[in-house]
Amino acid sequence: MTSRPTLVVGGDSEIAAAFTGFLRRRGCVVAATTRRRENVAADRPFLDLTLPLDDWEPPAGTRAACIFAAIARLQDCAKDPAGSRLINVTATVALLDRLLARNIPALFLSTDKVFDGSRPHVAAETPPNPVSEYGRQKAAAEAAIGIRVAAGAPVAILRLAKVVSPRMPLFEQWMRRLAVGEPVRAFFDMMMAPTPVAIAVAAIEHLLAEPTTGIVQLTGPRDVSYADAAVYLARKFGADTALVAPVSAYSAGLPVGSTARHTTLDSRALRERFGITVPDAWRVIDDIADTLGPQPPV
Repeated sequence: MTSRPTLVVGGDSEIAAAFTGFLRRRGCVVAATTRRRENVAADRPFLDLTLPLDDWEPPAGTRAACIFAAIARLQDCAKDPAGSRLINVTATVALLDRLLARNIPALFLSTDKVFDGSRPHVAAETPPNPVSEYGRQKAAAEAAIGIRVAAGAPVAILRLAKVVSPRMPLFEQWMRRLAVGEPVRAFFDMMMAPTPVAIAVAAIEHLLAEPTTGIVQLTGPRDVSYADAAVYLARKFGADTALVAPVSAYSAGLPVGSTARHTTLDSRALRERFGITVPDAWRVIDDIADTLGPQPPV
């Protein structure tokens, strides 16, 4: 155990909160940044990447940092390319440079969206070919990091796809509606290879505990559609599967890049180095459903 803090940049996100909680339960010191002034505390330093970083300093003695902060919704990036790029590329790289100048190794979280989704299990060394604005921004940040890694900087990149929590709100909403015989709309053309948040947290912890460089990836081994997941939940709890209405993601106004055929990435490096592996999609969905249980009427 170390008294030197781990810096969690973007501590308000769901994955960051899970990681922060994991470290604190182990007795580790964590500084999780927040851009919400009302949340600022000794262990919640203020950091807003829309503001200049000239006077910002990481907590004294920071041993390592993980950059969770991002505008990660594809539609938000598509609607405001300039504003989202400021956060996802310009400010992120500037923050990384401040950390590296203070000899703080860092882990940057990236995404499967740096690829076009036309092939499954894409290798980490495959050149990015994003089709969404979000993917292009993450690929640009990765390229900037690559330049620094080539110069000897202690930075690693972890690419993730869909990370799910034990009480996944979308599934909980579906199950409540199915329980009272109400239809649910689910995308037949949007895929996921879900990774439980606990496994993503374990990967981050290992990568920070043993600082490395380069790119590693973590996703589930198989893609399933959201519509198939909804049908599976209906069948599991005895609801009428005809209540599931498959619809296109584009009918909901989602942007280009939302309907990749594949979201899986080659995750062998984490399995071989740390024994970290993600179960099959149906097992992950089963575990979430069992956690939620049959939902009572609203």
